[in-house]
Amino acid sequence: MADITFVWTREGWLYLAAIEDLYSRKVVGWAMSERMTADLVIEAMTLAIGRRCPPAGLIHHSDRGGQYCSHAFRDLLAAHGIRASMSRKADCYDNAVAESFFSTIKKELISQVSYATRVEAKSAIFEYIEVFYNRRRLHSTLGYMTPEEYEQAANSVP
Repeated sequence: MADITFVWTREGWLYLAAIEDLYSRKVVGWAMSERMTADLVIEAMTLAIGRRCPPAGLIHHSDRGGQYCSHAFRDLLAAHGIRASMSRKADCYDNAVAESFFSTIKKELISQVSYATRVEAKSAIFEYIEVFYNRRRLHSTLGYMTPEEYEQAANSVP
């Protein structure tokens, strides 16, 4: 599941693209930039692919944003045997898990601070995703485990 959101800094907007694994709710790919281009989602997807090495047939779901419809992004998916899935037009609930992640990060982090620079915001968001959200934050949908714990538990089952 993937989407893009924005963060205000006193330097201007910072855009965050994130990819969340629906199985474990782990954010497996993310990227940030001052521009909301196809390169932003390509960078996030490249990180996710590098971390997960998904088998052919994986489904990547997003909204119908131009970044996800771009030839470059669709070529990246095709090169890895990943199928694109997109929300129906005007169906905002179809991407609810990604929207929920952005709502959470904004409530728990972004709305708590006024960022002077994009670098400051990037550092805080990196820390939130990689240290807190994936490794420390408990998720009710995972039986109050962290995404990391959930995946480790699933991998240890014979």
